[in-house]
Amino acid sequence: MARVTGIGGIFLRTRDPKSLNAWYAKHLGIQLSEYGGATFLWTDEVPATTGSTTWSLFPEDTKHFGPGNDRGPQQVMVNYRVDDLDALLTQLAAEGVPIDPKREDADYGRFAWITDPEGNRVELWQPLADKDEQPTK
Repeated sequence: MARVTGIGGIFLRTRDPKSLNAWYAKHLGIQLSEYGGATFLWTDEVPATTGSTTWSLFPEDTKHFGPGNDRGPQQVMVNYRVDDLDALLTQLAAEGVPIDPKREDADYGRFAWITDPEGNRVELWQPLADKDEQPTK
């Protein structure tokens, strides 16, 4: 049977693409290519051998996506892999980016959440290098 083999892209609707692109480049280091988007290669994964992409459905009353914005409840949330969650959160706090104080540690990584200028809740995930490694509390 033919099947899906992974996520090929994430596409966000925005009021001001140019401004939001600049925000993501400045605060999360997502650099645009000539075609107008960013390409994340599996060979760039940090730490090595931690690459994976999760696809999951949540109930419509989930609080995981945050409260939403002036357009209503958020329907989609992007999870970005990061190489150093603590350092990135320190940097984002210094730049005035809204950061949810909640943190989550799991046996597959550490999580935090921020909000972009258009009110979208964004999940940040630092995969653990070794599945046996204990999460930092």
